[in-house]
Order: sequence, then structure tokens, then C-alpha cells
Amino acid sequence: MDCKKMDKDSGCSAHKRLHGESDEEFEERCKLQDRLNCIRHKVIVLSGKGGVGKSTVAVNLAVALGLSGKRVGLLDVDIHGPSIPTMLGLEDVSIQGSKDGLIPIDIDGLKVMSLGFLLPNPDEAVIWRGPMKMGAIKQFLKDVAWGDLDYLVIDSPPGTGDEPLSVCQLAAPLAGAVVVTTPQKVAAVDVRKSITFCRQLQVPVLGVVENMSGFACPKCGEVTQILRSGGGSKIAADMQVPFLGSIPMDPKVAESSDKGQAFIKQYAASPTAEIMRKIIQPIIALDGTATPGAAAKKITPKEDKHMKIAIPLAGDKLTAHFGHCERFALVEVDMIKKSILKREDIVPPPHQPGLLPPWLAERGATLVIAGGMGQRARDIFTQHGVDVVVGAPVETPEKLVADYLAGTLQAGDNACDH
Repeated sequence: MDCKKMDKDSGCSAHKRLHGESDEEFEERCKLQDRLNCIRHKVIVLSGKGGVGKSTVAVNLAVALGLSGKRVGLLDVDIHGPSIPTMLGLEDVSIQGSKDGLIPIDIDGLKVMSLGFLLPNPDEAVIWRGPMKMGAIKQFLKDVAWGDLDYLVIDSPPGTGDEPLSVCQLAAPLAGAVVVTTPQKVAAVDVRKSITFCRQLQVPVLGVVENMSGFACPKCGEVTQILRSGGGSKIAADMQVPFLGSIPMDPKVAESSDKGQAFIKQYAASPTAEIMRKIIQPIIALDGTATPGAAAKKITPKEDKHMKIAIPLAGDKLTAHFGHCERFALVEVDMIKKSILKREDIVPPPHQPGLLPPWLAERGATLVIAGGMGQRARDIFTQHGVDVVVGAPVETPEKLVADYLAGTLQAGDNACDH
């Protein structure tokens, strides 16, 4: 990515040099924004105090989103006590680099990054002040090759200090925060501080989770209230934020973490896992085909006899970020018979502003179906006689083309307008 070219050629405000900004600061900010533009929803998991099971919630939230078919990353920004590697059985894993940046650890499709992967000795204490913490978190966001993600779940240390503040500032805008508490009054009171913290930083609160709410019998599953319950739901009601649910103390949750396994995957049939699946439903709802509150548009197919439809891909599905896709599916269709004739996958040339529209036009593309695309690229496509549909859902090329031919393709807001 040549940020200087983007500054001149792009209409995106993120690629406009700020007053007094050095070349290094400008290029860093451009690179950070380009990474973040490939992530649809960034969700931070917070807690007012330690020991409430926040990392357990973060791990199972991320794995549950992945099991629902979403592309998910999990970032551990607990600088002083990174626990995600242990909870996923990754203590002895080391990070590799590539020309595109640090490669996150892939575990069953979940992309994971933690400071714990970079420490030479797991017993080593990290003695850092605020600026060093912010620098490390910026590197995790800017220099890690996350690729296209539907969700990045960020596990933050307890409290409202340097780490959560840095995340909320660097990764803005966040889709929201999940605040974790336990039933006791001393923990629930701190939830108020976390919610106030989010409001001051304009981070939506997706909801409160009450963890360790009663004891789930390992034999019959019955939940016995051994601690005071209801603190989480009461605080949520008082602060006028959603209450996502109560997770009981289940011995298998601790057992799974000690074994380096995600509970919601290993004990998917358990009552506690069902509670966790219900908790993530409002978060899954963030990833609809359109931006929340935006009406989907029905796309009417053209009457041309033959067309070639270009679709930018990451993996086997459409990517939200047109300009940095892995490859394009070029699908030839018969518009009279409403059928797919042939599909060819082609690898784009190295990214340059304004290059892809003429490159695809030369290969016969007459329509591009994209998740998101900047206005300048759309204008260049128009100049080359290529139509563009933006706001398409994350689906396979065959599904998108079939819906287009049938006149049932629905497009929401431009997913990456820069």
C-alpha cells in the first residue's frame, strides 16, 4: 500500500494527511486504517474487575461466532497477564512473519494473536508503562495480517486503564462492548464504571453478561444459587443497557480452559453451552446483509444476452474489501437462460489505485458484485462500461450470481466506502 499515492488519489478522509503529521505517522495511520477496513465488526470484552471470567467469555464468544459460520479473529491485549494462549492450548506456539505482516495463529479457522506468543519465557513479567502498551496494541492492529474478518473479538484486561482506552481509540469505531461481571455486589458495582467508560468514548454497550451465576450440577445440570444472583441484570436495567444472560459455574468450563479447549465446542450439547449460544445472538445480528437500520435494495438484472460478472474473494466467499482481495471469480452467464456457463478464478496484480477497473474490463467483466468499493473506483468502472453492485452479502460466487439472475439479490450499505 502506497499511502502517499492514496493521499493524492483517494477520496477517503483516512488517507488525507493531517496538519503537522510526519511521513512516518501518516504511513502508520494509513496502514492501520487499511487493516481495520477489512474487519466488519470489532467487539471489545470488558470487566470492571479481575477474576470474573472475562477471558473465558471472550474465548467462547469468538469460537461460537466461528461455529456460526463467521470469519473471526481473537486479539488478547492483556499485556501483563495474557491468558488466551493457555485457554486455547497454544502456550508453545511461536509467531511467524510474512511480507504482509505477522501471521496470527489459526486454530480451526479462528485467527488468534496475543503478547503471550511473543514472550521468550512465559514466566517473564512485562513491566511497561502506558506509551509502550499503546505501541504494542497498535502493532497488534496494524502489523498483524488479519485479512478479511466478520468479527474481531478483543479481550481486554480488567478496569478502564491504558489497554481498553488504547483499543477504543485505535480501533474506532467499535461495533460495541460486552461487559462481564459476577453476581456479587462488589463486581456488579464496577460494571457501572465500565458502562460509563464506554459512553464517554462513544462505544455502544452490546450488553452485560453475568458469569458464575449459580452452580450447575455436573450430573443433572440443575443450577443452585450459592452466591447472590441478579446483580448483572439489575445493573443493566439501571444503566439502560441490554442484559445478555447469566452463565452458571460449570466445572467443565474450568476443565476445558485447563485443557486448552473451548468449552462451547467441546460440550456443545450442555445446558451451559446453550446459554452461551443465546448470549451471542445479538452480536451475530450485527452481521446482517445490511447495516443495522438500513433497508436492503433489490437488484434488477440487466437484459444483456451474455455477461461476465466479477466477484472479489477472500477464501471461497465475497470479501467486504474490494481493493485487497485474494482473487476474483469471473463468472460467465447466459442472461436468456438464466444459467452459469463458466467460472474462472484470476489473481489480481499488486494493488495500485485505479488499476483494477481497467484490468477487469480488459478481461471482459461487465458487472462487479462487491461488498464495498470507493467512489473513485466506481467512477472508473463506469468510464469502462462496467456496472457495479455494492453492499452484497458475504456468500459464494455461485450463490450471488444465482440470486442476481433470479432477481432476488439484495444489497445493503457499502461495506467499505474508501
